[in-house]
Amino acid sequence: MVDVLLSNGGVPAELDDPECSHVVVDEHTTQTKPEPKNHRTHILKSDWFWYTIQNGYADEMDYLFGDYLDSIANTPNTDRRDSLPISFNKRKRKRFSQRIQFEGTPIGSGKRRSSVSDAGLLSVSGSFFDCTTSPDKLETGKLHNEVHIETPAVCETTPAKKSMRFNHFMDFFSTESNYVGILDTIVKLFKNPLEEIAETNDALLNKSEIKSIFNNFLPIHEVHQSMLESLRAIQSKWSEDCLIGDIILQHRDELTKAYPPYVNFFEQMKETLQQCDSQNPRFHAFLKINQTKPECGRQSLQDLMIRPVQRLPSISLLLNDILKHTNKNNPDYVKLELALKSIKEVMMHINEDKRKTESRMAIFDIFNDIEGCPPHLVSSNRSFISKCEVTELSDNLSGRGDSLMLYLFSDTIEVCKKRSRAFNTAKSPSSTKSHKHVKLISLNAIRFVIDITDSPRAFALLCRQDKEKLYSFTIADDETDKVVYLKLLCKQMAENACRTDTVSALLSRTSQELEVDISDVNLSTLSKAFKLAARTRQKVGRAFSFNKTPSKLKRAVSTMMTPPFGSTNSLTPASQLAQMRLASCANIHEAVDEEGNRSSSPSTQSEILLPPLSVQPMRKNKSSTLGVVGRL
Repeated sequence: MVDVLLSNGGVPAELDDPECSHVVVDEHTTQTKPEPKNHRTHILKSDWFWYTIQNGYADEMDYLFGDYLDSIANTPNTDRRDSLPISFNKRKRKRFSQRIQFEGTPIGSGKRRSSVSDAGLLSVSGSFFDCTTSPDKLETGKLHNEVHIETPAVCETTPAKKSMRFNHFMDFFSTESNYVGILDTIVKLFKNPLEEIAETNDALLNKSEIKSIFNNFLPIHEVHQSMLESLRAIQSKWSEDCLIGDIILQHRDELTKAYPPYVNFFEQMKETLQQCDSQNPRFHAFLKINQTKPECGRQSLQDLMIRPVQRLPSISLLLNDILKHTNKNNPDYVKLELALKSIKEVMMHINEDKRKTESRMAIFDIFNDIEGCPPHLVSSNRSFISKCEVTELSDNLSGRGDSLMLYLFSDTIEVCKKRSRAFNTAKSPSSTKSHKHVKLISLNAIRFVIDITDSPRAFALLCRQDKEKLYSFTIADDETDKVVYLKLLCKQMAENACRTDTVSALLSRTSQELEVDISDVNLSTLSKAFKLAARTRQKVGRAFSFNKTPSKLKRAVSTMMTPPFGSTNSLTPASQLAQMRLASCANIHEAVDEEGNRSSSPSTQSEILLPPLSVQPMRKNKSSTLGVVGRL
């Protein structure tokens, strides 16, 4: 709150500061009125602060903390449950739960509630988070029973002796009522007001942000409203042979369609909500204002929006409890079994759909991280399986000793080269991707996966393309088990080819049989250092155009250069270079013979200075360099 105050031009002050103009208190945790030093200081509820942030102005007289305390003092305990501190409510619920456990009676099965509707489990204040019957309400219910015990209408809806099946049904009905109440709260307090404000010039969020937060929410709200109506009909006309499971079966298709989009994109929705909350002070104030309302139970919008993710597992447990206390001869027994099975199928479908969605998102991330990656790698029919960091043993892909990454997809393997961090430091982090595309190998092109038995981490792939090629690797990641990875690769090859045999493509051979050199890629630290030095030298040479100078120009410049005066013994390369000059310049020590040929005296010739080797043009000898690297 202090950060929001400072960002909006306010100045925090102490309570005894005579310049203090407003004191904002949390009415849910403060039970006594503060006494500031300045008698003109307004003592206000926290709602005033958030309304001021949201709308720019709020009348202090509407949010006086003293009036709030007076209203609580004149309100019966049962009507101000949500106004009490949370710790007080928690203590009451804890005492009541201990009392229930001592009596051994489930919630909702007490005989004193015979004249009270089971819907009365909801909080009187309208909060859907506190449906626990308090001791105060039990006493009120007792008095109510003594006066209206002969009410025939209520006695018809509630059996005289409640069975365990009925008690567990009431648990299901109560939790469903609370859940639908939470969904109603989200719509009425958050979604609808935001959409109405978005139509004005004073919008808190734009329409795209509202859609990304609430778009997948409405189908869930609609299907559970329909389920609650069916459960309410059973509750009003209860009988032991009523078909509870049939309600789930009737809404199975709607549940299957409604939940996967919400669960799959819940993290994106939460990220959007957090971003809007942190970057938009007015929207933050809007959330805080609604959070203090009784309907929200002092929970944030993010806390409310996670409830649909938790609901289906809860329904599965509740149905299982009802099934345990249902006689096998009851017609609802088979229905409950089918309903429980359908709920589990919906959850499996959600998990599978979530896995596919995450796999497709991973493909986009992989594609964006590889330079030169083929665009057709991104496909809706392709899913990401796993990745493995390897070092190449052969010389058919990138080069022996190069660090590669194998991305295994459902129908192909993307082979890419890991870029060295040393090269990326010279450029900005965003200018260079961390991998470079090398080859895309179709799983149909792999004939055999070969386990090289005389190495704990080496394996090979025999591929048939234009001609058979053997690609050999050693696993560089210590956490990757070679046997597990090769079996996964063979399994994916079999699934891609629609085969049931997953081991026929896996062979075991020695490195001698394959003619693969597995001797020291571990020694490769030194070879990598030489390779890095050579590549760095080439990059520096190209940067300063040492290697791009045409050879003809080199020769022309070298023939035009003539030595100046002086000796080479005491000169540095820089001073030697400074003393060199062009042949077009006059030199009194030079003589021209009768044939017109230029010549020099012997004394002058002995003093001719040659350019230092460091600046003489020279042609790079590639064969000698390769020979040195090969010997190393």
